[in-house]
Amino acid sequence: MPDHNPASQPVAPALRDRRETATPSIFWVLAGLVLPVMNLAAKYEVEGRDNFPRSGAFVLAPNHYTEIDPVVMGVVSWKLGRAPRFLAKGSLFTIPVLGWVLRKSGQIPVERGGSLRGAGPVEAAQRLVEKGQEVVVYPEGSLTRDPDLWPMRGKSGAVRIALEHGIPVIPAAHWGAQELMGRYSKKVNFFPRKTVRIKIGPPVDFSALRDRPLDSATLTEATGLVMDAITRLLEDLRGDKAPAVRWNPADNDQRETGRFEA
Repeated sequence: MPDHNPASQPVAPALRDRRETATPSIFWVLAGLVLPVMNLAAKYEVEGRDNFPRSGAFVLAPNHYTEIDPVVMGVVSWKLGRAPRFLAKGSLFTIPVLGWVLRKSGQIPVERGGSLRGAGPVEAAQRLVEKGQEVVVYPEGSLTRDPDLWPMRGKSGAVRIALEHGIPVIPAAHWGAQELMGRYSKKVNFFPRKTVRIKIGPPVDFSALRDRPLDSATLTEATGLVMDAITRLLEDLRGDKAPAVRWNPADNDQRETGRFEA
């Protein structure tokens, strides 16, 4: 059901489905530490809240352009009543304390390059589906290389999880996080308080791919549908048009992972 008011609206606590966020867990501790800081730094205006599933397993697929993006989308997911799980770099799980928190909160380790073909990520995704949980997957795999922060080419991780397990992909876009933390910056800009706008779209329609083998061609086409949906949402937020051709690091002599110079 679409929003009755198309304008951006702050997240309303009354709209939460509290079945997940009301259950005591490690997320209570994380929320207690993170939410006061993030609420001080920014307010969050969300469109398309009715597209955000209040229960059941799904993949949330947002755009990715700054290091603070996962925190932003984690905050929004929590405010909308869901405890987010992310695909996270495997190396983070070896860091004392942080690694324990990541494992305890059900985050999914993925080795450099973002492959979901290993047994670990596949089994973890299966557990998420069985438990009806949310997993946040950045289809771009790393911060966009596009000079103007538009979504770049996507990878198949999000659609692989969704198509293999028969769960929806919910596209999302946000804009304003770059004011909180610039690309590769380590500093959060608290003042003045920023506004981050988020738009959540309806599930990506994969009906044209039904009954097709889950091969590279199908995954590539499905990934294109997801990236198109994310880009349209970001165009709405920015009031501008994205480039006709999506940025591809391979075509611009850029590495797929790691820091780069814009």
